Amino acid sequence: MLVVRSANRGATLPFTMTTRQASADSVEVAFDRSTVLLEVAIAAPVTAALWFAIYFLLPPLSGMAEPVARLVFALKCCCIAILFTFLTGIEAVAHERLRSPAIDPLSGYETRRLRINLRYLQHTLEQLILFIPGLLALAVYCSDGSSMRAVVATAVVWILGRLAFWIGYHYGSQYRAAGAPGMLVAIVVLLYVCARFGFEIGGPAGAAAPLVLFAVAEAILFRTTAPPRA
Repeated sequence: MLVVRSANRGATLPFTMTTRQASADSVEVAFDRSTVLLEVAIAAPVTAALWFAIYFLLPPLSGMAEPVARLVFALKCCCIAILFTFLTGIEAVAHERLRSPAIDPLSGYETRRLRINLRYLQHTLEQLILFIPGLLALAVYCSDGSSMRAVVATAVVWILGRLAFWIGYHYGSQYRAAGAPGMLVAIVVLLYVCARFGFEIGGPAGAAAPLVLFAVAEAILFRTTAPPRA
């Protein structure tokens, strides 16, 4: 059994977690991690295939010659995304509050379903901050109705990814990873936009700069957020 020493008397006190319990927790964490990675590995090619299918099978959009028209179209796609991902989450929380003691938010009453829906709302709000400006800027960099199909494909994949995240979360927290590739599409679009903007400022070096700096930031975060060794 693991022990800790009292700061006042120097005596050893039994720690609540035994070595066996710690080992069991490690196995559970490892299982959850493997489940997350497996879901991402399955969902990623499906998401990519769906994006390319929409892009190549959808007819070119008409009336997209002007940047303003493309921007307005992308804004409409953002409205559809908010309607089916964020507003539905708000409604899910509102309906459950209306039909339970949670109608008083200060009562402390929460079901597992309500907690998941609240977490989904928070996460979706965070992702919208990445998705909306990226999609609008992507529309600006598109040149015609043919390339604007990328905006539609990105919006559809992102919406479906959010729904997969939400539904999977209700089955188990590890199953929310099914929506991760949809989130990744929004990140890729944002990186593409930043690279295009950098190219306008400094050519190839300017395009590479934000990508390299972001990769460095990711490496630092990956290293500094690693759990401490026992």
